[in-house]
Amino acid sequence: MVRADFDRHLKTLQDDLMTLGRRVESAVYKALEALKSRDLELSRRVVQEDDVIDQMRFKLEEQCVDLIATQQPIAIDLRTLVAVLHISVELERMGDYAEGIGRISLMMGNEPPLKPLIDIPRMAERACDMLRRSLDALVRRDAEAAFQVCKDDDEVDALYDQVYRELLTYMISDPRTIQRATYLLWVAHDLERTADRATNIAERVIFLVTGKLTEINVSKY
Repeated sequence: MVRADFDRHLKTLQDDLMTLGRRVESAVYKALEALKSRDLELSRRVVQEDDVIDQMRFKLEEQCVDLIATQQPIAIDLRTLVAVLHISVELERMGDYAEGIGRISLMMGNEPPLKPLIDIPRMAERACDMLRRSLDALVRRDAEAAFQVCKDDDEVDALYDQVYRELLTYMISDPRTIQRATYLLWVAHDLERTADRATNIAERVIFLVTGKLTEINVSKY
C-alpha cells in the first residue's frame, strides 16, 4: 500500500471514529430526554440503537487490526491506530451507559422521578461536552486541550457527590423513597462513568501527540 492510500485509510478511520462519537453523544442526550419526559418509547429506541454503536465499534477494530497486520506501521502511525482502537472501545462503553439509562427509565415505567432533575442533566451536559472536546483535541492533535478535558472531570465528580448526598438524605428520611432514589443514583453513576471515559479518550490523545502514556490524576477528591 502506497503512502497516499495509507493516509487515506487513516483519514477514513478518524472520520468513522468521529461519526461514532456523535452517535454516542446523541444516545446520551436521548436517554436523558426520555428520562425527563418519561418517554418510554424513546427509552426503548435508545436501548435498541446500542446495537448500532456496538457494530460501528467492531468495524473500526477490524479496520485497525487489518492495517496493523498488513502495513506494520511504526511511530506516529502506529500510535494513531492504537489510539483509534482504544478510543472506539471507550465510545462503545459510553454507549452502554446511555443504554443503561434507557433501561433504568423503562424500569421506572410511568412513575415520575423522585425529584426534579437538575444536577443530573448538568452531569450529562458536562460529560457530553468533555466527549466533544476530547474528540476535537484528537482531530487537532492538541495535547493541551486534551489535558483540560481531564481537569474538567472534577466538576462532574463534584456534581455526582452532590446528587449522591441529596438522594441519600431522601432515603434516610423516608425509606419508602429508596427504590426511586436508587434509580437516580444509577443514572448519576452512569453519567459519572461517561465523563471518566471521556477523560480516558483525552489521555489517549495526549499519548498520540506526545508518545507518553500516563494516567492523568487531577482529581481533588
